[in-house]
Amino acid sequence: MPESLLTLRDVRAGYGDSVVLDGVSIEVPENGTLALLGRNGVGKSTLFLTILGFTNFHRGNVLWRGTDISHATPHRRALAGIGWVAQEREIFPSLTVEENLTVASRPGRWDLASVYGLFPRLQERKVNMGNQLSGGEQQMLSIARALMTNPALLLLDEPLEGLAPIVVEELTEAIRKMISDEGTAVILAEQNALIALKLTRDVVVLERGTIVHSGSSKDLLANSAVLDSLIGLRVADDKAVPA
Repeated sequence: MPESLLTLRDVRAGYGDSVVLDGVSIEVPENGTLALLGRNGVGKSTLFLTILGFTNFHRGNVLWRGTDISHATPHRRALAGIGWVAQEREIFPSLTVEENLTVASRPGRWDLASVYGLFPRLQERKVNMGNQLSGGEQQMLSIARALMTNPALLLLDEPLEGLAPIVVEELTEAIRKMISDEGTAVILAEQNALIALKLTRDVVVLERGTIVHSGSSKDLLANSAVLDSLIGLRVADDKAVPA
């Protein structure tokens, strides 16, 4: 079995006294990929924030490569190798593309040449300010900037939300390359279940802060009735999803 990169055991967490996640257990091996599915408001972003250390932790354990980091600061978790692409993108609007990429970069396999290879459009716009980019380009920049920190695990929070189909296809292919060519470990929260399941090996489905399904992405993808019952989405249109 591959070594465990990230393990959550019976995690109960939330904000203040409010509990959002209850009894959540997941495991991501080195170079693993996990789809995080569920309707809006079920706790997906809170799970990411708990992994990152931004929520109130009530119970359980968060282990990073076997070491308990349940009470480590967000800064220490980032330095350990946990990267994050927030749903809001949060690029620096008054910095150029290249300045955005280098402001928090760390040594590793991801450098300017490799992220420009993944996102050629960013190289074309490298002297443009962040606020001069389209929504799709800003999302590319957000992902590329996270890669420049050379994380061992990248958390992607709905990276395809609100984007045009052609941009969705371009970003999907980039994420696929990150996973298959570079071996980047990824937890992908995404409303488009078809894309998320095709990109990942494993899946968990959240409902009201608890896990109601876990297993193989391939198996869930093959069972549309179960997928529909879990998420309430009919996923009949496969046109925007590369095979």
